[in-house]
Amino acid sequence: MIHYLGTPVLETERIILRKLELSDAQCVFDHWLSDDRVMDNLIKGAHKSVSETIERVKEIVKNYESQEFCYWGMELKTSGELIGAIDLFHFDGLTDNCEVGYSIGYKWWNKGYGTEALKAVIDFGFRRMNVHKISAAHNVDNPASGKIMFKNGMELEGTIKHMIRNAKHQYKDCALYGLLQEEYRKKGK
Repeated sequence: MIHYLGTPVLETERIILRKLELSDAQCVFDHWLSDDRVMDNLIKGAHKSVSETIERVKEIVKNYESQEFCYWGMELKTSGELIGAIDLFHFDGLTDNCEVGYSIGYKWWNKGYGTEALKAVIDFGFRRMNVHKISAAHNVDNPASGKIMFKNGMELEGTIKHMIRNAKHQYKDCALYGLLQEEYRKKGK
């Protein structure tokens, strides 16, 4: 059974995972939600105005009222900059499984922050929430995301053709990864 704990602060060596606040909206817009390079990998596409991001952040902040909502902003310890977000979602009470997703601002790609954040969230999901399995997917034209998953012990389970359609109405094949709690514990992660 999943033990829902909401969105507590999690720390890694270089980042703090914390709840977003409405005052973060401009930063969220500037650092990743308005960037086509980042948002091309997501269904909704880049935000065109900060007011769109304000509405999204308001929705996130409101959802923090639920213990079943797990959504973190990634803040650099050294500078306090908000560089991305990561969340656990699609909790299934019958299987105790969920999914994980993340977005990182282009300026911070290939610096290990995604790997670090995912490690912390996987650990939280398995050790504190008692999730049975965590799954993730990435567009096959975004292999860097798959590397982040692989580095955290997730295994490629297959590819689904035309799994999503992005904001440009292009269908994208997605690679699916998964990790079971028992495998996580065996690997001593």
